[in-house]
Amino acid sequence: MTETTVAQWIRQHAHPLTTLDPQAPLADLLPLADLVRDSAVVAVGAATRQAHELSTLAHRAVRFLVEQQGFRSLALEGDDAVRLGLDAYISTGTGDPKALLSEARSFWQTEEILDVVRWMRSYNRRHQDDPVRFVEDLGRPRTPGLRMDSLAGIEQGLAESTIRWQEETGDKIVYWGGLAHTAVSSSRNTYSTPSPHGHRNAGSYLRERFGTRYVSIGLTFHHGTAPYLITSPPEDFADATLGRADLDTYLLNLRTDSPASVRAWLDAPTKTRMIGPAYDPEDNDAYRISDGSLAGWFDAVIHSQVVTPVGLLAPPSH
Repeated sequence: MTETTVAQWIRQHAHPLTTLDPQAPLADLLPLADLVRDSAVVAVGAATRQAHELSTLAHRAVRFLVEQQGFRSLALEGDDAVRLGLDAYISTGTGDPKALLSEARSFWQTEEILDVVRWMRSYNRRHQDDPVRFVEDLGRPRTPGLRMDSLAGIEQGLAESTIRWQEETGDKIVYWGGLAHTAVSSSRNTYSTPSPHGHRNAGSYLRERFGTRYVSIGLTFHHGTAPYLITSPPEDFADATLGRADLDTYLLNLRTDSPASVRAWLDAPTKTRMIGPAYDPEDNDAYRISDGSLAGWFDAVIHSQVVTPVGLLAPPSH
């Protein structure tokens, strides 16, 4: 088996995505329908939160799941939408969403997140009897005494709050967060948590609870700026092979039937990019998750060859 064989298979089975415009028609995402139709939670996990392309692709995926697949709750990882007043805004129009986001964590203070919030409000104006809403208290655990000052506890809390919301509301949930949280990994190992054994992440708990009704989609990329220069991935990263397909942006269903040589690559131990608020190009190999396989982490990937920075919101004027 050669990397060329895998790249050829990717080119044959990838579904090119035709636009990054969040408001554009969604026909190019229709290949997702069979994968997500019976799911309870679909996670859209980004390799970095600071890339415009991955953010707009996630927005389009959220729109597709809400408008065409009946999802009604969004778990937007990183802050409490209710505390910020964003849930009230999308429900009633109360407040200024840009000002509300200025009180959120830095990776929510982007034009791309503002576009999502405004779209949610627009959707709810048009569907007052069947609105979309935020998952409340994302990260609040149900296990008594769970330590939320540890990374392992944070992962379990993210999963437990998502499970609780789904059970209490019956809603189908889109979970939009970081790839290291959403990938299915029972021993996640990252540059920020180096360990011989790693720890379970939220995706692992969600797969345990929902089985195949938890769908994990990885938003990956090859190179670009977000906002700093990010060089091409090392050759032993799955992202390097995904990039050899030489397609700008595409969707690839990893559950697709494949020859044994390709399936061996999909199931083999690998690394994939995970880049947080800092990045050192001299230590490119360090910014990854490992101790897993591409098909183990994700049911599908949405890959962007090149990324550019998100648009940062200007501070509110006083």
